[in-house]
Amino acid sequence: MSQRQGKTGSAGRFGARYGRVARRRVSEIEAGMREDHECPECGEPRVERQGTGLWECDACGYTFTGGAYQPETPGGKTVRRSIRAALAEDTEDE
Repeated sequence: MSQRQGKTGSAGRFGARYGRVARRRVSEIEAGMREDHECPECGEPRVERQGTGLWECDACGYTFTGGAYQPETPGGKTVRRSIRAALAEDTEDE
């Protein structure tokens, strides 16, 4: 038997199990996980996943936590934006 993945990408390993939509979601998530991600420390696009929620830059060695499948989650972006806004308000008050 050949290991053909075709349109399913990384989810081809599941064969006919779990349904088309679930396999497509897994494939999209894993493709996003393997994309190039920019390091928050040095800016190089060399961040790789080390484990669940652990990311490391191959260029500078910076290790940080993030999402399970993306180094920065939508919730994390919202929190960062809120913190910046709060800090900007504090500096305007002074």
